[in-house]
Parts: sequence; C-alpha cells; structure tokens
Amino acid sequence: MDTIAGRSRVMIESVAPQLDGGMFAVKRIIGDRVTVTADVFGDGHDAVRAALWYGPRGAAPAETPLLPLGNDRWQASFVVDALGRWEFSVVAWIDRFGTWTRDLQRRQAAGAITPVDLQIGAALVAAAAERAGAHDGAILHEYAVALHHAAPDAAERALGTELAELMARHDERQFVSQSTPLPVEVSRERARFGAWYELFPRSCAAEPGAHGTLRDVMRLLPDIAAMGFDIVYLPPIHPIGTTFRKGRNNAVQAAPDDVGSPWGIGSAAGGHRDVHPQLGTLDDVRALIHALAAHGLELAMDIALQCSPDHPYVRDHPQWFRARPDGTIQYAENPPKKYQDIYPFDFECADWRALWTELTDVFRFWCQIGVRVFRVDNPHTKPYHFWQYAIETIVHEFPGTIFLSEAFTRPKVMYRLAKLGFTQSYNYFPWRNTRTELIEFMLELTSEPVREFFGANLWPNTPDILPFALQHGGRPAFVSRFVLAATLGPAYGIYGPAFELSENQPLAPGREEYLNSEKYEIRQWDRDRADSLRPLITLVNRARRAHPALQSTINLRFHAVDNEQIIAYSKTSADGRDRVLVVVNLDPHHRQSGFVDVALDALALDPAQPYEVHDLLTDARYRWNGVRNFVILDPAGTQAHVFVVHQPPPLG
Repeated sequence: MDTIAGRSRVMIESVAPQLDGGMFAVKRIIGDRVTVTADVFGDGHDAVRAALWYGPRGAAPAETPLLPLGNDRWQASFVVDALGRWEFSVVAWIDRFGTWTRDLQRRQAAGAITPVDLQIGAALVAAAAERAGAHDGAILHEYAVALHHAAPDAAERALGTELAELMARHDERQFVSQSTPLPVEVSRERARFGAWYELFPRSCAAEPGAHGTLRDVMRLLPDIAAMGFDIVYLPPIHPIGTTFRKGRNNAVQAAPDDVGSPWGIGSAAGGHRDVHPQLGTLDDVRALIHALAAHGLELAMDIALQCSPDHPYVRDHPQWFRARPDGTIQYAENPPKKYQDIYPFDFECADWRALWTELTDVFRFWCQIGVRVFRVDNPHTKPYHFWQYAIETIVHEFPGTIFLSEAFTRPKVMYRLAKLGFTQSYNYFPWRNTRTELIEFMLELTSEPVREFFGANLWPNTPDILPFALQHGGRPAFVSRFVLAATLGPAYGIYGPAFELSENQPLAPGREEYLNSEKYEIRQWDRDRADSLRPLITLVNRARRAHPALQSTINLRFHAVDNEQIIAYSKTSADGRDRVLVVVNLDPHHRQSGFVDVALDALALDPAQPYEVHDLLTDARYRWNGVRNFVILDPAGTQAHVFVVHQPPPLG
C-alpha cells in the first residue's frame, strides 16, 4: 500500500461538474465562471481544509480555497480566461492548526486552558515560522514564543485573524488527498451564441438561370449582415460527381443539365480539398472569408465524409472502401433506399490509420485557409473514436474551432457525439410543436447533466427537413417557429431563402421534403418580396444582440398560461438587470387569448409594484400588475410578443 495514501485521512467525493467520471470534458465559454462543489470530510473530530487547483492543461495550477457550505459540502469557483482544455481537482488535508484553535476556543469558554495546550500550538506555529520567509517568519516566531511561555494574552492573540491568515499561508500540508483531475473544454462565445444563415452559392447568381459563384455570395453579405446573422453556412462547395448523379427532386436519373447534389463529393476536378469549378477557386474562398469578416460574419463549411464514385480517393485508395462480392464498391444504403451516388468510407479497413489521418487533414486544410466553423454531415454514421481523435487534434491546433453535428438520431447517440467534442448539435426542435413537447424538450436540455456538454442549435427548417407544422401553418407558423428558435436557445439557424419566403410546398403529401429542392437544382429567390420575413428576422436578431438575457439557455424559466395554445417563458441576465419575457401563439390558424401567470420571482419583480412590458416586435408598451396578466395573439397581426420587462423602483 502507498504510505501516503494509507495515511491520508480526508475523503473527497461527488466532485462536480464532471461527465462520466471525468472521461469527457464539461463545456464552458471563455470568461465563464466554473463553480466546483465536492463532499469533503475526515475521520474523527479533526478539522479539515480544502483547496481547488485549476488551470490550462500542462500549466502550473492556480489555487483557491474551498469554503464549507454545510453538511460536508464545499464550494469554490474560478474563471476560464483562455481557450482550450483546462483541468481542476480538489485537494484536502487535516487542518491541525484549525483543529487546535477550535479546541482552544472551547477551552477558553470553559476556562480550562493549560500551559500544555498553548505549547501544542506553539510547536505548530514554530514549525510554520521555519517554512515562512523572513518577514512572516519573524511574526510567527513571536507568536510561538508567546504561546510557549504562556504569555497572559497569548490565547487571545492566537485566536485573532492575523495568526490565522499567516498559518493559512504557511501551514504544513501532510498526507494530502487529491481528487482525479477533471477536464473543462473552453470555447469562444460563438460556440454558445450565434445566428446561422444557410444558402446555396449556386443559387446566388444575379442573372436568372445562371450558376452562382462564391463571388456572388459576397454580393449578398450586406443584406445578411443587416438582418443580424453571425454565421453564413454553405453546403459542400467541392466538385460534384457525375456517376449515378441524382436529378431534380432526387430523381434516380439525372438530365444532362442537372447540377447534382453538393453532397455527392468528388470528380475529375478534385475532392474534399478542392472547390467546384463553377463556384470558384481556393482564392475565392479566401476572399469570401475576408469579405465575411468585414461584415462581422464567419463562414461555416459543410464537411461530408463520403465520396461520389468519381472521387480521387476511390481511384487512389480503394482500400478505404468496402468491396462487395461482385468486386464493386458498396454504396450507401438505408434499405429499401439506395444511394448509388455515395460511397461511404470503411472505417474498419486495415488501412484505418491512414484514413483517419487523411480525413483529419481535410479539416486541417480548411483551417489553414481560414475556416473556423464546420457543419459535419451525418457524424453518427462514423466511428465515435475517430471523432474524438479528429476534433481534439483540430481544436488543439486551431483553438476556437466550432463543430456542428448534423445528427438527427437517438438522444444517446447525439449526446455521445457532444461529449466527444462536437460544440453544437442539431436536435428534435423541428418536431416539438405543442407546449408540453416544447417545455419537456427544453427542460431536458437545460438540466443536469445535459447542460454541461450539449449545445443545442435550434433550426426550424433545413434543406432536408420541411416539418409538417410549416407545411400546414402558412406564414404564421414560420413566425412562431422562428421566434421560438431564436429566443428559446442562444444558437439557432435557418435555411435562409426558403424560410424568409415561407416556402412550404412538400415533395408529396406526408413527406417532410421540399418540392423542387435546392439540393438538386438551382433556385431563384425573390428576397425582396413584400411578404418576406426579413423585417421580423432583423428585429429578433437585434433583440438577441442587445439583450444578454437571450444569449444563454440555463436561465430559461417557463410561466403558466391558462390556454394550451400559448407558451410563455422568460430569461434573465446573470446580473439581473436584463429581463425578457416571450409569449407565443402556437396556433397558426386562430386568435388565442389567455392569462399569463408571471413567475415574479424569476424576473425579480416586486409583487407590490406595477411593471412595464415593452414589445420589441411592435414597440407597444403595456402596464402589468402582479401575477395574472391578459394577452391576445392573432395570426393576422401579432403572433408573438418579445417583451423587455421594466420595473421602476418605488417612490420614496
């Protein structure tokens, strides 16, 4: 048995926050305060002390004391002020001087102090004087002499704050217990808060019917920035294969002029490190990144780890794909569906190490170009261990890189990908429509342990998903779903032009796919249409930036309403100064009304005083009183309220 461990007498348990015993890192944003709690206790009656060690991995740790909360629960906190992986651990030991002063106070109260009691303390202080420098050592030596000779005021002085502070600095720590170091992954603000706008560059040409380019995207940036978006997300920009290319509306046979799906990656023009010739060049990507930055925007690039039959990998590395008994390469399948235009990688192949290296190099290549945000297609169909390796490698080399997981799959799979390193994830929001469904969904995301690792990015639509709620609810459904996405969570996105213009025609009844999907053809969008949602989008994004309360999720609080078709919730900033209350009509067809039971405590409101709610969408102001307040929401006019709550201090 280890002699130190055998003589350690302090137990450390239930250290939080942590994930799966420290196997995975909890996630924070730079500038966040990490609050650590732990159960710390010793045997017998001796006092204990505990401290928190923390800092970036590999650096000498800083230290701050843990303070007792009661019932052997202790707490301390620290601020993460640098990107990357941090670690923290709890250390604890028997506090011999603290035990002595505690017992001395009891003896003093009983009038039972003896010279021996003081001499025990004198030995502890004298030992500390030897460890201290000249200045503190001299002061400690004076205390030790006074205690040893039982000076008349020795006990009073020994119980003062000066000696306690000196001993805390120079006390001997024997047989220290230490918890297992626990990781924290620190990302930049955009990992938590941001609005994403997705568009297809090939549909951005000014001339109808022409194939758009990356330079055409630059022409749209002023409008996208003016709407208040933070990230422009482009589907894959790589060369598109021709073998088994899909036609319009996912037709099995493509016409000669069909442009194909951007996710059918690879042709004679190149693969994952190349740009589709009709879109532009690598220099155009660099120019686009520069133009985006000039408008306060970032580029999100789609990485789909799959190949068309024409991809150079198929020719140069056939061992990376699975061969069928007839010698052909296995294409992607989800029986009975067949995707002959897509070859998945075989991550179980004998050459898997080289495959991992090459695919990680794809991310590294685009990071070197200047990309720092990636949307990853179907990561749940690739090995978990690969993602952990690739993401840790890239984030270490390029701190602040963001990975969005496009994994519409089972909860445990989504959560595992998030634990492995994906910064954000798509989720079930498109299919959570009733008040009960929305509340249960958001409460799961904001509860332990999910809130420690899962960054939900709320999308009401994508090029792959046209939810039934949008198909049948018309423009009011787009309004309510947008307000919900943009205010329930700090990160959201829209498939831009289709959402702006309330595009809702399905491929066929009962299908959640777009008719004339932009995935397979070039579309022309009239973004200046009178019924565009652009004004609403601009107002909501402006509110998100102006109000810190909307930039987090853990502050979410739902409020009761006596009408199931109305949902109400609030968010309050960490300092309590910014308070936002959102009320949404979930019925896109009918006017709904009801009483909102405002949880006054959640908004720190004085129940004896009236308060004002200012609607950021209409600029209307209402004077409310107490808990129950009446609202009317009409699809023909106001489908939602985004209220800022003000309560002036009472007069006098």
